[in-house]
Amino acid sequence: MTHVNLDGLQSFYALSNARQIPLLGLGVYLTKPGKATEDAVLWALQAGYRHIDTASIYRNEVSVGNAIRKSGVPRDQIFVTTKLFDHDQGFDSAIAACELSLEKLGLDYIDLYLIHSPNPGAERRNESWSALQKLVAMGKVKSIGVSNYGVHHLKELLGSNPTIRPVVNQIEVHPWLTREEIVSFCEAQHIAIEAYSPLSRGHKLQDPMLNKIAVKYSKSAAQILIRWSLQKGYIVLPKSAHKERIEQNADVFDFDLADGDMNMLDSFNENYVSGWDPTVAP
Repeated sequence: MTHVNLDGLQSFYALSNARQIPLLGLGVYLTKPGKATEDAVLWALQAGYRHIDTASIYRNEVSVGNAIRKSGVPRDQIFVTTKLFDHDQGFDSAIAACELSLEKLGLDYIDLYLIHSPNPGAERRNESWSALQKLVAMGKVKSIGVSNYGVHHLKELLGSNPTIRPVVNQIEVHPWLTREEIVSFCEAQHIAIEAYSPLSRGHKLQDPMLNKIAVKYSKSAAQILIRWSLQKGYIVLPKSAHKERIEQNADVFDFDLADGDMNMLDSFNENYVSGWDPTVAP
């Protein structure tokens, strides 16, 4: 197992387009618009996070933007991701959806814009990729990628010889869902893995073996799972709307999981999907 040199919340991953993305981000999926989202983003930025991951379908982009402005942290120090949802896929509709996201966020540009899923089918997802490439040319988006893409979706996209290749594939991944085929393909193609639901939506936090490892390191089960993702080389996106947990989720840079414990965590895989799984869509 290769150990990753990590330098706290200032740890970055160099994407294939040479832009840098913070390795740890705050996800705001299912965080209610308004005070709940604003507080979560503000607490994260105050704790040192510099990466916020939202999506149009989360309906909290306005609140994310408000928190960014209230934080006092310079815009160029915050990495913001949002996503194009299924009903907006297509060339013209994707351009319009991105412009609406920019308006809601109150930002001049988006650091990373993702196709949220491959569900609408080959024609619309390919039109959407063309739109994302145009958005980069227009200066509205810095980097583009995909989410929930299986290997067949990635092969389809790369096989179209795009002008810009996807820099990331954001997928559910954790020790009970290691996604080895997708991860191996992405690594070979220099596509970074972003891990969403890295805590299995809490479904597996009581696992006895996980908690045995947590006791060994005097860490929480959640901190062990986040550290596992980091040592795998993934960009990891834990979500929480609670100040203490947001802070605890960032307290993962003062220890290193031993090879034996990484291997033990790897062995948990049971292809357990905690949410939806568009990676298997046609």
